[in-house]
Amino acid sequence: MAKIIYVEIKGNRKEVEVKTGTTLMHGAVLNGVKGIEAECGGNCMCATCHVYIEPSQLDLLPPKSDDEEAMLGSTASPNKENSRLSCQIKSNDSLNGLVVYMPPRQS
Repeated sequence: MAKIIYVEIKGNRKEVEVKTGTTLMHGAVLNGVKGIEAECGGNCMCATCHVYIEPSQLDLLPPKSDDEEAMLGSTASPNKENSRLSCQIKSNDSLNGLVVYMPPRQS
């Protein structure tokens, strides 16, 4: 289990314990984090779970899949170097303390 720090668009920080194997998207939705719509339910088909990862922590994450990279091209907020789809990142112990920022808008 990892403690993930979600930073909502207005700057509110929510520290959430996300069970190992649970996606960061589900962790956010289940804990009322504002800023993730997750319209497709985590199937990498809508990009409404777009987030920005703290740049200094990017090396903690697995590389983007081709599907994730393609979906990041259709985000409502700017796609940046630290953009990821939270439905494609599964929690594990090494992500303890990961900081995830919500984008200005999802759709």
